[in-house]
Amino acid sequence: MAEIAYHSSLAHSAYYDLLNALRDETVSELRGAPTRVERNGRVYWYDSYRVGTEVKKAYIGEDSSQLRQRLDGAATIKAAAVERRSQRTRLIRILRAEGFLPIDAATGSLVAALAATGVFRLGGTLVGTLAFRLYEGELGVRYRLDDAAQTNDIDIASFERLSLAVQDSVEEGLPRLLGDLAFEPVPGLDRQRSWRWRQSRKNLLVEFLTPSFTDTEDTRPLQALGVHAQSLHYLNFLLAEPIPSALCYRNGVLVQIPRPERFAIHKLIVSDRRREGADSLKSIKDRRQAAFLIEILARDRPDELREAYQDALTRGPRWRERLAAALARMGGTKVLLDAL
Repeated sequence: MAEIAYHSSLAHSAYYDLLNALRDETVSELRGAPTRVERNGRVYWYDSYRVGTEVKKAYIGEDSSQLRQRLDGAATIKAAAVERRSQRTRLIRILRAEGFLPIDAATGSLVAALAATGVFRLGGTLVGTLAFRLYEGELGVRYRLDDAAQTNDIDIASFERLSLAVQDSVEEGLPRLLGDLAFEPVPGLDRQRSWRWRQSRKNLLVEFLTPSFTDTEDTRPLQALGVHAQSLHYLNFLLAEPIPSALCYRNGVLVQIPRPERFAIHKLIVSDRRREGADSLKSIKDRRQAAFLIEILARDRPDELREAYQDALTRGPRWRERLAAALARMGGTKVLLDAL
């Protein structure tokens, strides 16, 4: 295994200061009063405000002690908005100077636009290689700009049932937003149900995904995001308990990514699904990303890694077969997981 290089304590602190400042921003933009709503045994918070005689509700997030604390201090947080924006710009400069991987303008501007319209607020989660890159801040690890961290794809996943449960939607329909940014639906059998969008001038591809809980993997609507998504098996494991992350673009963009231990184990599983044909190169990349994260997590977060691995193993024989097939090609990674 290659030696792991870590960012400095200054960079690690700057990243978490940026993340906290971005999370504060979510309550500084409240237009009305926070409202608690219980639905199907879960508690959600909404921003309730009036537009003329009509009361509207905008989804803030699922209940947590951290969110309640921010809501309690919303007035103070709002008063410091200008100062916080300047602080975020300063923190981004620090992270760049400390060697964080740069985000290209095309990717950064697209993710910022998606965030502004509410995609991540409403449960959208970045998955794929862009999420892998963002573990640089979460884990404090110095990345090298090699093939495992490069991509022109932006994958966004969400639970179909969460899209229904929040009873809110993006401020601007994503097909219209993507069209304004020169994206076009990738031709398929049904253009009205397209889940892939391509921007030819920058060669960017955006894909929308959702877990499949049936035998089929078909396209399904994500009502909160206003798009269709390709349903996939095993994706429910990846999306459990996602975490916030800061994209280092301009003065920072708040997004959501999977937990790193779930991402690593999920990559093992999908690498076995993509062994043949055109997807074989993706399978190699999956294994490289999984091996990189598992080496770090086995050292720094072994309990979380063990729990995720055991969770996957208990989900059925097909899950165990996929994991075993992937690890048969990854002797060093298997040793690390077996030692947990």
